[in-house]
Amino acid sequence: MSRWKAAGLHLLISVVVGILTFLLIYLVWYPQPYFEVAGGSKLMLVIMGVDITIGPFLTLAVFKSGKKSLRFDLTVIAILQIAAFAYGIHAIALARPVFVVAEVDRYVLVAANQLDDEDLAAGKQPEFRSRSWTGPRLVGAIPPVHGQETFDMVMSALQGKDINRFPKYYVAYEEVASNLLKRSRSLEDIMSLSPRDKQLVENFLKRQGGVAADYPCLPLQGRLEGYTMIVSSTSQQPLTALPINPW
Repeated sequence: MSRWKAAGLHLLISVVVGILTFLLIYLVWYPQPYFEVAGGSKLMLVIMGVDITIGPFLTLAVFKSGKKSLRFDLTVIAILQIAAFAYGIHAIALARPVFVVAEVDRYVLVAANQLDDEDLAAGKQPEFRSRSWTGPRLVGAIPPVHGQETFDMVMSALQGKDINRFPKYYVAYEEVASNLLKRSRSLEDIMSLSPRDKQLVENFLKRQGGVAADYPCLPLQGRLEGYTMIVSSTSQQPLTALPINPW
């Protein structure tokens, strides 16, 4: 077998593994619209770069038919590629979105590695005490209103750990939906931000149907950038997120 054929076979195997991994991440761990919001695309590019390029290129570099150390060389390459791939998958799993928290006037996407085990164990309901493996769970959050607990919450928020990181304050989304939407903006406001944003909203309306007045919207705080969550005025459920920073 030539080195090009060996590298091509290695590349084919790597591509198949990469596609299966992408489907797992895109369809299960980071379902739309959260693949982009949670930074899944950037993480996926890294892991695909490692899985699809490094192994086959190394095989191309070392492969020589009849070489005495060939089996050892290929074993080392496989170990290195598997280790790098496993590390990438581990990082993506840790960063997967596990909750979409509706709080006061926004939605916040919370990743698995943003929740402490101790805080998670304090959730009032079973579904608030575990990290989802099948996409984020939609919940609400109601902050304490008096006493030492309120002071502690304010101090924690000032240090960067806000109410969305405390499952003990989580409630069913329906308990906060009405008050949340009272603070929503109209799609007309979002359309006025820029020609690009107007086009994104118009494309959404073409797909979804209805008019702009049917869809209130609120900020969605993602991993790196701000998004706009579009909500149904009738069901009060989030429909999708557009890459528009509404702040």
